[in-house]
Amino acid sequence: MRTTSDLFENLSDDDELWLADIETRTINLEQELSAWRQARQRELAEDDYGPDEELLPDEQVPADAPFRPAAGRADRAYRDQPASPPRSASSYPADFGEPLNARRQRTADARTSALIKNGRRSARRQRRFSGRTLTLGLVLLGLIIVLLTVLALRPSASWPASVATVQSEITTACQNPDVASEPDQVNMACAKDTSQILWVFSLMTSGDNPVFSDAKSGRVGLEPITPAQGGEVAWSLNLHHPYNPLNPIDSLEVAARAINNIIGGATITGGNGKLTIQPGLESNPSNCARYTGSSALLARAGFPNVCAQPVTAGAGQAALVADVYQQWLLGAPSTAAQAASVLFENASNPGNPMVQAILKTLPGSSG
Repeated sequence: MRTTSDLFENLSDDDELWLADIETRTINLEQELSAWRQARQRELAEDDYGPDEELLPDEQVPADAPFRPAAGRADRAYRDQPASPPRSASSYPADFGEPLNARRQRTADARTSALIKNGRRSARRQRRFSGRTLTLGLVLLGLIIVLLTVLALRPSASWPASVATVQSEITTACQNPDVASEPDQVNMACAKDTSQILWVFSLMTSGDNPVFSDAKSGRVGLEPITPAQGGEVAWSLNLHHPYNPLNPIDSLEVAARAINNIIGGATITGGNGKLTIQPGLESNPSNCARYTGSSALLARAGFPNVCAQPVTAGAGQAALVADVYQQWLLGAPSTAAQAASVLFENASNPGNPMVQAILKTLPGSSG
């Protein structure tokens, strides 16, 4: 069963009203024609008018009358004609509106005009939504730009300015070929990927200050050893002038040779002419297991034993650095050795929170 829509019902009601209007006009027209016929018949039936009838002069007959009577005769027909002309087919009852087609046309014209002036409501809503979305997007974009600008302009964490100076001095000091351990040629202190051990140790012990002096321990310069001890090491470096602990290049060369000897050991000729083999950290199988993951040793006559596998892993290098620091600076607590290991691992990441905390405790720090 098909349900009749509201539009169809409205059309049906309008058609019924239209038919009723036509019937009404037809009845009115018939009544008016009947009145005209009766008036015409009375006019023809009466040849003369009674004495008491009023004559209507010609000049009193309106010029727009439907017909004019003969001169001198009363125009009874005029007086008897309907008060208003017959309703044409195009006239409508006073209490009935204009035709349906006219109303439809006027409604369509008004709707078209409204669409031209204001547009569809759905389209306006879509435009308003798009406008709000665009505005929100621009605001978010502006906030992102401001945030990135603040982050870019904010001073980033960095190493103390002295580190760059010491790094340049290390490049010069490591040009000495005798900084490697003898005879195993271990050279962690000047290797490309591990040379930061030099400036980290210097930063830890003296704040990278080449004229550092500690009256209590007798330390001078970047080295954690006494000038006499440094002179003994310097002798094996074939320096072209006596060792000067206040010279950063001399001090770094001595530090590099001392670090390498601690790791790889050394063979020294004693006063009696005999060779004395001094073992290094890599001469211990348990240490090699920590540094390389293997306890295997490389043993050769006249040479200190060293780990058979190279120390390449980050964790292994960090453990080795901590052990070296405790032997390089005798009596250093394990916390200081661990701090040196953290600085070594984060040489390219000074913003690390642990690094920043350690830097505040170092000599010369303002924290």
